[in-house]
Amino acid sequence: MRHDSTTEEDLKGSLVRELLSLFEGGNAHATFEDAVKDFPAKLRGEIPVGLPYSAWQLVEHLRITQRDILEFSDNKAGGYRDLKWPEEYWAKEAAPPSEAAWDHAIHEIHSDRKAFEKLLKEADEKALTEAFSWGNGQTLLREALLIADHNAYHIGELVVLRRLLGVWKKH
Repeated sequence: MRHDSTTEEDLKGSLVRELLSLFEGGNAHATFEDAVKDFPAKLRGEIPVGLPYSAWQLVEHLRITQRDILEFSDNKAGGYRDLKWPEEYWAKEAAPPSEAAWDHAIHEIHSDRKAFEKLLKEADEKALTEAFSWGNGQTLLREALLIADHNAYHIGELVVLRRLLGVWKKH
């Protein structure tokens, strides 16, 4: 039986790789890219029977929440402010104001995900697991898991929404 010593850097590297894989999605569920690809513009503001929100509201919620977690996690300068739940986490209007707004929201989700990935890659093991000096015990690791969990949940809802609208096909 072979025993390899795992250094802190090996553990940190493995953990970050797994977190990045969670962010990309796929594995056990649809990716964000699958969920929004070729989403018909005329249906982005439709609220299917039995659901409380539209695709636009879900996409905006994903964008706003991920940005909030990014800003909270990268708060060394101390400028973070809590958003008011639920009103500041959801779009009020069911439909995007324009095609450009939809595209911009998707671009921001990707951009913020990349920024959070950069935080993870640049963090040492202590920075991953030590509580922030702000907040109430949160760590970078916890916030990364929160993004992955939250996004997976709402991406699944986007898939259900597309199915209810009759426009889901796995790409």
